[in-house]
Amino acid sequence: MSYDLAGNIALVTASSSGLGKASAEVFADSDANVVVNGRDTDQLEETIDELRAQGNGEVIGVSGDLTEASDISELVEDTVSEFGGIDHLVTSAGGPPSGQFLELTDDDWQEAFDLLVMSVVRLVRESAPHLRQSEAGTIVNITSRSVKEAIPSLVLSNSVRMSVIGLEKTLSKELAPEIRANAVLPGPHETSRIENLIEAGVERGEYDDYEDGLATRGEGNPLGRIGDPRELGELVAFLSSERSSYLNGVAITVDGGGSASNL
Repeated sequence: MSYDLAGNIALVTASSSGLGKASAEVFADSDANVVVNGRDTDQLEETIDELRAQGNGEVIGVSGDLTEASDISELVEDTVSEFGGIDHLVTSAGGPPSGQFLELTDDDWQEAFDLLVMSVVRLVRESAPHLRQSEAGTIVNITSRSVKEAIPSLVLSNSVRMSVIGLEKTLSKELAPEIRANAVLPGPHETSRIENLIEAGVERGEYDDYEDGLATRGEGNPLGRIGDPRELGELVAFLSSERSSYLNGVAITVDGGGSASNL
């Protein structure tokens, strides 16, 4: 599908792997100019090479830690310096550690808040002036279906990510009409993290092989499988395009119907 994003400037965080990378790939395929970000410089360089081979836009990488305010400022500054502005901001971040409530410390809570909430606050604050100057300004926040339905042993994700949805809804009103803000709430997708967990299960004898592990993880889902990261990336690109021009302030669950939430 064409999203008419050629020449647009997209900044996608935590995009050297996982769902952020899948989103960056669709922008690159759509001939957008893309800025990818991650902490692992080797992995970031690999991602840049892959994306440059996919479309006609430019792709650059900016390494940095999303919990550091100075790194976020540099990320936005480098994007604007290289391309002259920002049309689309996609915020993504790795998940906080799992654990039961009574096992977690104050430091665990603070680190999760800095990673998941303050990174978005700072990214939007730094990017908003440039997004306002764009004729196609959008923000898409990648969070988790845990904001709709609490997931066992993921109390940090269940609790902290909900702040991003409150922020996204507020931004959709305060920044409109120049900027649209939406969110996507992914369930399990076949990212490198899931791949590593399945491969570890194969080594322990829990699965016959990788395909068996993948099929097992899809059991119970109405569609009989977990998601392909590309499917999530396509939705992010759609929400960033004029094709979704009347969608603003929505939070869309992407989990094959696996959650039990009514809303």
